[in-house]
Amino acid sequence: MPMIHDLRSFISSLESAGQLVRIKRPVDLEYELADIAAALERRRRPAPLFEVVRGSQWPIFSSAVASQARAALALGCERAKVVEVMRHALEPANGIPPVRVEGAAWKANVVTGDEVDVRQLPIPTHAVGDGGPFITGGVAISNDPVSGRGNLSFNRMQVKGPCQFGFNINEWRHLREFLDVQEANDEPLQVAVAIGLDPAIMIAAGARYDDDELLIAGAIRGQGIAVSRGMTVDVDIPAEAEIVIEGYLAAHERQDEGPLAEFHGYFGELWQSPVFYVTAVCWRDEPVFQTLIPGWNEHLYLGNVLPREPLLLNHVQHVARTVTGLHIPPYASGFTAIVAIDKCNPGEPKNVALAAFAAHVNIKWCIVVDPDVDIYDPADVMWALTTRVDWSHDVFYVPGAQGHEMDPTANGRGVHTKIGVDATAKKERRGYEERVRYNVVDLSRYLPGG
Repeated sequence: MPMIHDLRSFISSLESAGQLVRIKRPVDLEYELADIAAALERRRRPAPLFEVVRGSQWPIFSSAVASQARAALALGCERAKVVEVMRHALEPANGIPPVRVEGAAWKANVVTGDEVDVRQLPIPTHAVGDGGPFITGGVAISNDPVSGRGNLSFNRMQVKGPCQFGFNINEWRHLREFLDVQEANDEPLQVAVAIGLDPAIMIAAGARYDDDELLIAGAIRGQGIAVSRGMTVDVDIPAEAEIVIEGYLAAHERQDEGPLAEFHGYFGELWQSPVFYVTAVCWRDEPVFQTLIPGWNEHLYLGNVLPREPLLLNHVQHVARTVTGLHIPPYASGFTAIVAIDKCNPGEPKNVALAAFAAHVNIKWCIVVDPDVDIYDPADVMWALTTRVDWSHDVFYVPGAQGHEMDPTANGRGVHTKIGVDATAKKERRGYEERVRYNVVDLSRYLPGG
């Protein structure tokens, strides 16, 4: 299997592993492409490469990291080792800085000035409730105006004109802090958006990290990521990106932006978002455009599961060394943490839940279970909730806590009530201890055709 270093080598790796399907039938950018990709994700089928897209000369790739299997391929490990590899990569001491180079594949074709028209890019309209075409799979690259350190993030970008995007930024993002500094000085913030990347960079961009997220990507790959200076912005951009859009966020300018299918499973509301003005569009020869199906599996894996499971695991194991596992299930939109603990003290489950809430604002519900419960099986977790929880004693609330401002249950600032549930067995209450178990059998020995 080839060493992954860009999107093209990752596509080759997926194909070798049976995790890629080439869609040769022509598809429309509006709805059809995303409908197909979402159906494949829902049925746990391979990632699609749409080779013929109406109105586009370029193929479009989707669903790069939409499953545990593809996450493992992207990280170069076994599926069972994904959390450990991510925990290693997120540890600041393991970060590997990027390496600046002069040349870059995306500098082969450059359009600037009045020739820029982003409407010529194959930007999908994903879902019927979306406000129009959005770039969802681009990684925004910026620099801290104070320290100069780099930053990666995902920011949805709505096409507003030939050289203009609505650019959504959550208020707790580092990028928002950078823009606040620039706006205090009445100056714009330079930003580059890279599309079509090594999945290590995509994974890194989903992390909340106090240094340059390119160090995380370097730790994943075991070497520094090659970057090259922008054509019109003073930003270092991954040298093997397929497409690069350069520009700036204008100071103090806001416009309606949205709605878009969001990670919480609803169509988001209109937001007064900053405005991104394009100064250059650059691309590799024969580029591959990459999109992310919003509100679906890959959106959740990149933004919630992969970067946050190690973070939460570190926090909960700090307060209780008896924690044996943690999962942020995609089916709960990244708002729920399920923690397994071999408890020594009846108060540990509450401490663990509080640690999960403190670790990341998104977590609004923490379910603590015993090690005999499969945290990856929703049915087993539901069994624990049903048989091991006395709702009058084992549930506690944290009112007035900060959550995500896009959470449909929170107010506009993200404030709401978080809930902790101790779904561990309480042997002191009743004598139920031994679970019903059956041995695994080979059904092919008993069923017709076996």
